[in-house]
Amino acid sequence: MITRLLRQEGWQVNFKRIYRIWKREGLKVPVKKVKKRRLGDRSGAIGRRRAERPNHVWSVDFIFDRTVNGRSLKVLSLIDEFTRECIALEVNRKFTGDDLVTLLVDLFAIRGRPQFIRSDNGPEFISKQVRDFLDLIDVGTSYIEPGSP
Repeated sequence: MITRLLRQEGWQVNFKRIYRIWKREGLKVPVKKVKKRRLGDRSGAIGRRRAERPNHVWSVDFIFDRTVNGRSLKVLSLIDEFTRECIALEVNRKFTGDDLVTLLVDLFAIRGRPQFIRSDNGPEFISKQVRDFLDLIDVGTSYIEPGSP
């Protein structure tokens, strides 16, 4: 960008020389922000669905860790987005859609059901058992891009 501006001013400069000078002086080029498109359709857009009260939106995701001997652990964390309260932390070697449904049934009996559950589109969260269960009890889903906060 600087090379282009200098050339427009009439200077005869080499890109590599400008780059070396720029780096030596410790200057940084500002990074352009990329406009992200909104995820989901109009009714289920993630940007619009903010938790308005307790038990409105729950978020569920996995955290991965390893034991001393190298075996993997999966930690399922489920939080209430409004209160930021951790509702459940389940640790296991593997989780299936049936395991998630069993956990949700127990939590719904204790705390009541949320209006929406937000998750990424991992295989446990989009499995047929989980989708059928959430449709049966009328809990909406909101999927995010994997790795998004």
